[in-house]
Amino acid sequence: MAHHDHIAGHEAHEHGEGMGKKQIWQIFFVLLALTALEFLIALGFVHHWGILQKGALVNTIYIVLTLVKAYYIVAYFMHLKFEKSGFIVTCGIVFIFIIYFIVLMLVEGDYLLHHFQEHAIFPNK
Repeated sequence: MAHHDHIAGHEAHEHGEGMGKKQIWQIFFVLLALTALEFLIALGFVHHWGILQKGALVNTIYIVLTLVKAYYIVAYFMHLKFEKSGFIVTCGIVFIFIIYFIVLMLVEGDYLLHHFQEHAIFPNK
């Protein structure tokens, strides 16, 4: 029985399921580099050297870097990369709906903010 477990474990390792120490350290250093890049942009380019101004460009860069980091965390450390494609599609659809609802709430909130300020009950002062 122990010999059979050893063979099954060996086959799982050959097919690439799971991660070895080398791959874990590679992903760690990718995440570390992305975090260091975020700090370099925030503390260096924006605040210290003044190369970039706070605004849409910097926010877009932060969002893209954060999404890349989220991909690595979900794909490798939460093992989604090693799942069946149906499960990945299901999680992706749920993620898209969550993003859609967040954008929808922000748009509606902005609409209500501007329209409530036009009334005397909610003065602009």
